[in-house]
Amino acid sequence: MNQVAKRSDVSKEHQWKLEDLFADQQAWDREYQEVKDLLKKVEPYQGKLNEPHAIKECFALEDEISVHTERLYVYANMKHHEDTAEPSFQALSEKSRKLSVEVSEALSFVTPEILSLSEAKLKELMENPDLSFYKRTLEEMIRQKPHVLSKSEEALLAQVGNLSQAPGTIFGMLNNADMKFPKIKNEEGKEVELTHGSYIQFLESKDRDVRRNAFEAVYATYAKQKNTIGATLSANISKNIFYAKARKYPSVLEMSLYGDNIPKEVYTNLIDTIHESLPLLQRYMNLRKKLLKVDELHMYDLFAPLVEEFKWDINYQQATEMVQDSLKPLGDDYLKVLQSGFENGWIDIYENEGKRSGAYSWGAYGTHPYVLLNHKDNLNSMFTLAHEMGHALHSYLSDENQEYRYAQYTIFLAEVASTLNEALLMDYLLKKTTDPKAKMYLLTYYADQFRTTVFRQTMFAEFEKITHERAEAGDSLTPQELSKIYYDLNLLYHGKGMVVDKDIEMEWARIPHFYNSFYVYKYATGFSAATSFAKQILDEGQPAVDRYLGFLKSGGSDYSINILQRAGVDMSSPEPIKQAMSVFKSLIEQMEDLTK
Repeated sequence: MNQVAKRSDVSKEHQWKLEDLFADQQAWDREYQEVKDLLKKVEPYQGKLNEPHAIKECFALEDEISVHTERLYVYANMKHHEDTAEPSFQALSEKSRKLSVEVSEALSFVTPEILSLSEAKLKELMENPDLSFYKRTLEEMIRQKPHVLSKSEEALLAQVGNLSQAPGTIFGMLNNADMKFPKIKNEEGKEVELTHGSYIQFLESKDRDVRRNAFEAVYATYAKQKNTIGATLSANISKNIFYAKARKYPSVLEMSLYGDNIPKEVYTNLIDTIHESLPLLQRYMNLRKKLLKVDELHMYDLFAPLVEEFKWDINYQQATEMVQDSLKPLGDDYLKVLQSGFENGWIDIYENEGKRSGAYSWGAYGTHPYVLLNHKDNLNSMFTLAHEMGHALHSYLSDENQEYRYAQYTIFLAEVASTLNEALLMDYLLKKTTDPKAKMYLLTYYADQFRTTVFRQTMFAEFEKITHERAEAGDSLTPQELSKIYYDLNLLYHGKGMVVDKDIEMEWARIPHFYNSFYVYKYATGFSAATSFAKQILDEGQPAVDRYLGFLKSGGSDYSINILQRAGVDMSSPEPIKQAMSVFKSLIEQMEDLTK
């Protein structure tokens, strides 16, 4: 086992250049002081936001403060992530967090004060030429106005805020701190502890007994807590209904979609189109059964490897070259920026002692984005590189083409650019690979992404829709009822060709996303939108590339659904999901050919 390097031993060429953000600590301290001074200018605007001149000045000041605060916060936290054990950067990170809170508090009066104006006054402001740049901000405020309450009601709702987090907090404590799983035997027959972290590893075991034992042990443990977890999930749904009624929304689903201005059809189309495509998922299940050489396919076989672990050594240099080659369809302009990212200190490449785990893309307006990796020389790390650079180029092109206020894209759009890069890399590798074993490995890797990101997340989304609708209709959600709804969905999705084990009825009890309601559908829509873009780019070439680059440059300058629509992906229609399903179908066909 290689010793993990200390941060001080990592060569400069493998580190990101944070000095592009701040030359040194003194520069950070100066900008910190600048924000403190700017905050003193905010107070005089309070009570004055009823005429164009004051609103314009206040918005400009808000943007100036926000840009600096973001820069300070991003730098401090990225320094902290280089080595989380380093106390001076822990302190810097904390200092930047406190400043962010202070800034939020200082500016918190702006929106409510403008919203307290009459609708006629707001419309008059919106038409004022001096405020033309802020027209979209004012439009959005007017759109939100029917759901904003009086000052005293808003204050009351704010106080309920801490209470409203209780179901999620209690579930988190029970799930992460108190839940203890039994020991099970591993492949060598040794008794080992089953944990949240090791569960998926056991499900990926080649040994079927290990998979089954882990599966049964996990759900038996949850079944013992079903009344408590049922009560927390039910309380979370009740809390959502309370907020929807208080804010005058017709339903919790519509309240959840309102923030991003997403039509309800996006949600219902996703579920309906996936229902039509269930025969494809079931065909993949049959193929899985054949490849695993089992008489019956069980729920605990869904993560089992279909091909012998394929060793694919790809060092970082090779990974950057392959990613660049695979993204050639996006054109020279895109590749130039990508190359600049690889060559000019955007990326922190390798693991070191104390470095934050995982990978992300982050940055602050006015400076190029940054990417944190913990690169290993394998296929997964190459896909991670393509994914994070997708985020980075989306941010870069948005920042280059939009003013600060309109540069930030929404979560609804966030995974499109990253997943598109992975889709193009996958297409490139499948076309280039001649070794049938390598090809099968890639096909199963990709097919499983469809299964977990599109089908599984849509099933979760449907579970949320059914449970909320039942509660809104006045039905009580007992643990037995929750289990029945969940089990029936599994039967519907996986079909009669496999055994849907009874234990799976408790899976709803271990999904933390259910406490962040109506969020998971974005995984499925984002993946479908990206797959649709990739298909259009590969089929049509330049016109599709131009539309896609237009999407990357749009940031948050319009509602997400409009930005996608202009680029040729209409998420309010079933078309993008159907296009994604046609890609999934072709993967299954290629796998079937290889198994003949």
